[in-house]
Amino acid sequence: MKITKLTTYRLPPRWMFLKIETDEGITGWGEPVIEGKARTVEAAVHELGDYLIGQDPARINDLWQLMYRGGFYRGGAILMSAMAGIDQALWDIKGKSLNVPVWQLLGGLVRDNMKAYSWVGGDRPGDIIDGINKLKAIGFDTFKLNGCEELGFIDNSRAIDAAVNKVAQIRETFGNEIEFGLDFHGRVSAPMAGILINELEPYRPLFIEEPVLAEQAEYYPKLAAKTHIPIAAGERMYSRFEFKRVLQAGGLSILQPDLSHAGGISECLKIAGMAEACDVSLAPHCPLGPIALAACLNIDFVSWNAVFQEQSMGIHYNQGAELLDYIKNKEDFTIRNGRFNPLTKPGLGVEVDEKLVIERSANAPEWRNPVWRHKDGSVAEW
Repeated sequence: MKITKLTTYRLPPRWMFLKIETDEGITGWGEPVIEGKARTVEAAVHELGDYLIGQDPARINDLWQLMYRGGFYRGGAILMSAMAGIDQALWDIKGKSLNVPVWQLLGGLVRDNMKAYSWVGGDRPGDIIDGINKLKAIGFDTFKLNGCEELGFIDNSRAIDAAVNKVAQIRETFGNEIEFGLDFHGRVSAPMAGILINELEPYRPLFIEEPVLAEQAEYYPKLAAKTHIPIAAGERMYSRFEFKRVLQAGGLSILQPDLSHAGGISECLKIAGMAEACDVSLAPHCPLGPIALAACLNIDFVSWNAVFQEQSMGIHYNQGAELLDYIKNKEDFTIRNGRFNPLTKPGLGVEVDEKLVIERSANAPEWRNPVWRHKDGSVAEW
């Protein structure tokens, strides 16, 4: 079998799909994208495609190393996201050619179902109680919300109180009927993160995500030493080599690699194993589309240390399309009692509605994340 063609489709709300074709008629699908930088990743996919045309898609390990090492410069958000979607599509082809799910090729199931959580509250957390009630009604008991709005490098007590009061309302309303993680989204400086985490400790969130930016990872062990709340991070780390450094330094309790950003299934399987060796759990980052989610689930179901799976049903970014719009086998992604079952179809387990993908890609929006500014006019972290 030989690879013959790579085709990319930018799609609403902010996704990009990749189709890899072969001379035997078997096709694979992947989801390579950086939210807000889809065109840049698209260019990288097609540059990497020059290495792939005419190659045997079954040699996933060799092709991964060829893409990673063959161009001398490597790593980073764009190249690793391009590789991630290609890697997903290659695994999809391999599973389809052997007529088995990818998780079967990775050693088989380590669990029977996977706990999912759902987003509430939007970029600036609001209507949280109503959002949780609606999602509870369909079976969710675990949630994630943004822990604060933008904060100044040194902010005032009112900003801290506003963030803490939202969390207090959740516990006051629901007690321990539900659990929730808080995403600081890299919006918080190290000095303010310590203060905010300390104030939040009585409300026992499941975790604090990205309390500071990944480039400030030296603060993860320092912050962890001051709290009993588990610290999570990883969506803006792109290879096992970056994760190696944070695991060596300590401080993280939950790793959150993104299967569409951190080199795909091949790389994230290694990252999951590294985390397990360090007694660190896995919760793949996935606010993206169905192919990315399918890739995550294939890792979840073979990784003993996987604890939660993010998914984007109803997430505030989904304007113009929802998670399952572009796939035919929607029933396979049904969440029962807040949990996913293993995907059982060959490959990644996704049947893409290619006709709709082609149709909707004709007018894909140019999604950009908001640009926020502090009161003094300086750019704030979103």
